Amino acid sequence: MDPSQDSAAPPSPPAQSGGSFGIPARLAFASIVIIASLAVVPSCWYTRSSLSILHQVPEGHVGVYWKGGALLKTITGPGFHLKMPLVTQNEPVLVTLQTDQVRDIPCGTKGGVMINFEKIEVVNKLKKEYVYETLLSYGVNYDNTWIYDKIHHEINQFCSSHSLQQVYIDVFDQIDEKMKDALQCDCTKYAPGIEILSVRVTKPIIPERIRRNYEQMEEERTKVLISIERQKVVEKESETQKKMAIHEAEKTATVSNILREQKLKEKENAMELQEIENQMFIAHQKCRADADFYSAMKEAEANKMKLTPEFLELKFIEAIANNTKIFFGHKVPDMVLDQRLLVGNFLENVSQQVHGERQMKSDDNA
Repeated sequence: MDPSQDSAAPPSPPAQSGGSFGIPARLAFASIVIIASLAVVPSCWYTRSSLSILHQVPEGHVGVYWKGGALLKTITGPGFHLKMPLVTQNEPVLVTLQTDQVRDIPCGTKGGVMINFEKIEVVNKLKKEYVYETLLSYGVNYDNTWIYDKIHHEINQFCSSHSLQQVYIDVFDQIDEKMKDALQCDCTKYAPGIEILSVRVTKPIIPERIRRNYEQMEEERTKVLISIERQKVVEKESETQKKMAIHEAEKTATVSNILREQKLKEKENAMELQEIENQMFIAHQKCRADADFYSAMKEAEANKMKLTPEFLELKFIEAIANNTKIFFGHKVPDMVLDQRLLVGNFLENVSQQVHGERQMKSDDNA
């Protein structure tokens, strides 16, 4: 018997009824429909959905992924991304500025008064390059540990070391900076990816009775400040008036000095003019005196030259000739002779004196 005849070909499967597609085609079509329906499920509808393949990371966020509960080092930026469904979970993490509001923080002051901070705002930012380290150490809700819980702790520490007066009034303006420094110090040490930019602390709520007392104190302080400011205004006005009076007096004194200097200058000019006139007059008088003296000297010299015995005798005779009186008596001739003798002696003396002077002049000239 031929072996080839024993091994007959298997019978072909019977034809499927009810359509032209077989079972494998139907399974493939169903798989495509399921995958397409899962792909179009938006990730923002359920961020932790492990069924979606396509997911979106919003702007200002980064995408982080967990596989089987283990954080992956894969960090994606904004946009659409793919992941393995049912195996990989994703979560968008904000890496831009965010403001966390911590509400209702009770604390007790150093004096035992309970107060409540209604709201404290913390502006912070998670650095993109530290996203993996921060989430690996503290999880997605890292701000609960380093912001919310930390603010409660720092506020209670601050209140316990200060009195109500200090917390509510004296050092209230320093709380913002102190909280920021305290948060940033611990974050820098333990979570360097968290950057604290600013802290805004609202006024705490204190007991009503104490608040009214503070309001009354503030009113009294305001009144005192108003009185002080009013006094400053009055002092300022008085000082202004004083300065104006001083300025006016200085202006008057300056004008008086200018007028006085002007008058002195005029007097000095007048004195200089008078001095010049006096000098001119003295010079003129001196010239006249010199001229008169020169004339008198010349006249005297001329008279000396005239005083000769002959000239004097002539003048004597002319004087006697002009005498119209006649005297009678025996002593008249004696008187006449005596006078002539006297005149003769006088003329002789004068002649000798003139001759001596001429001799002396001639000797000087020689």
